[in-house]
Amino acid sequence: METTLRVSGMKCGGCVSSVRDALEAVAGVESAEVSLERSEAVVTGNADVAALVQAVEQAGFNATSA
Repeated sequence: METTLRVSGMKCGGCVSSVRDALEAVAGVESAEVSLERSEAVVTGNADVAALVQAVEQAGFNATSA
């Protein structure tokens, strides 16, 4: 299953890495691809959307389900 999140607040490659690491730490996530250009993250796995949003927010960014 793929989940797409709109992520705001990312400004550089370090931000992308922070968001990816936060998402990959969530239970059920198989992989996470984060795009600075599209301001989005595509997560593969069975993770709860609310948990994904919370992980991104705890990393210091804003996220909403796309």
